[in-house]
Amino acid sequence: MANIFWDTNLFIYLLEDSPGFGASVEDLRQRMVLRNDRLFTSAMTVGEILVKPLSTGHRSLADRYRAFFSAPELTISAFGIDAAEAYAGIRQDRAINPADAIQLACAAAAEVDLFITNDGRLSRKNIPGIKFISGLSEAPI
Repeated sequence: MANIFWDTNLFIYLLEDSPGFGASVEDLRQRMVLRNDRLFTSAMTVGEILVKPLSTGHRSLADRYRAFFSAPELTISAFGIDAAEAYAGIRQDRAINPADAIQLACAAAAEVDLFITNDGRLSRKNIPGIKFISGLSEAPI
């Protein structure tokens, strides 16, 4: 059992059934369920996911996404004081943009075992509070 944080892009692939990555993310989720892994993401991810349905007036889709992120098997990490402290350290690396630093900071504050993204730049980073950062195709589960 591990605590695993998904970056926003994985949720987009899953929820929008991306032809390139949707099946890979669904397979990853099924492996996590079998292992009893705990899924984490940030409140920022929820906001990013809601942009499209709200901007197009698709309220029922926004409601479906809200319900998805309210599931008990998903933990939404807030950007609290611990995450703010982690953010300040992460932003010392100017190659990490503020949005990515927020994601990494929320994961670090939650002390996750694995952060999974499809952003190759992030998978090469070493962030205190996160044991491993991996790309989607290299996720060690």
